[in-house]
Amino acid sequence: MGRLDGKVAIITGGARGMGEAECRLFAKEGATVIVTDVLEEEGTAVARQIRDDGGEARFYHHDVTNEGRWQEIIDATVEAHGKVDILVNNAGLGLLKTADETRTDQWDRIMNVNAKGVYFGCKYIVPAMQKAGGGSIINISSMYGLVGAPAAAAYQAAKGAVRLLSKSCAVDYAKYNIRVNSVHPGIITTPIFGHLAENKDAMQKLLGTTLMDRPGQPDEVAYPVLFLASDESTYMTGSELVVDGGYTAV
Repeated sequence: MGRLDGKVAIITGGARGMGEAECRLFAKEGATVIVTDVLEEEGTAVARQIRDDGGEARFYHHDVTNEGRWQEIIDATVEAHGKVDILVNNAGLGLLKTADETRTDQWDRIMNVNAKGVYFGCKYIVPAMQKAGGGSIINISSMYGLVGAPAAAAYQAAKGAVRLLSKSCAVDYAKYNIRVNSVHPGIITTPIFGHLAENKDAMQKLLGTTLMDRPGQPDEVAYPVLFLASDESTYMTGSELVVDGGYTAV
């Protein structure tokens, strides 16, 4: 307990799935958590439950593709809490289609949320972290940002972009004591893939070469993200933390 005592964290896509698990764990470990999401009812409930459990949290409605909203949330967080130490760019969408099956509007939507939203977060958080004397940015990519897979063209393109954007930002902002790392989950039982859990054949196909032969749970990603957010990882930047049950090992 207390691994994030005194820290202020913004977590996008915090209303459910991995983002919700990260919000709850960060609060349990002492952080003040800013939960953001387009899902207002669910996000408000997450923040309320954290407070009911004795933690510090508030919710902001946040479409990560809205550039102006980023600055508003960061400004509100600094005004209320004095600083921002951690940003988890978690918000994302899935799409399982080949390139020729993907409509242009679908491509744009996936790229806007999964890649441009991360870019906006990195862009607008840097001045606040500079004033705070440093910080940790954790960008949620995917194992599909590392290796090829069938029928995931737009999703993979966006997650690959997140991987190299993280490295670029790590290079640019290390001089400000701002660390930037990417996390690469495998198949996790979140709303993106969790609906397949009842279809054993579909899930088995999706798991592919996963050595552990099961999907992961949101908490199994939240703990590695916690490590990157904490002072336990102060010598890590530009790294890829793979949490995929062994999918990319073979």
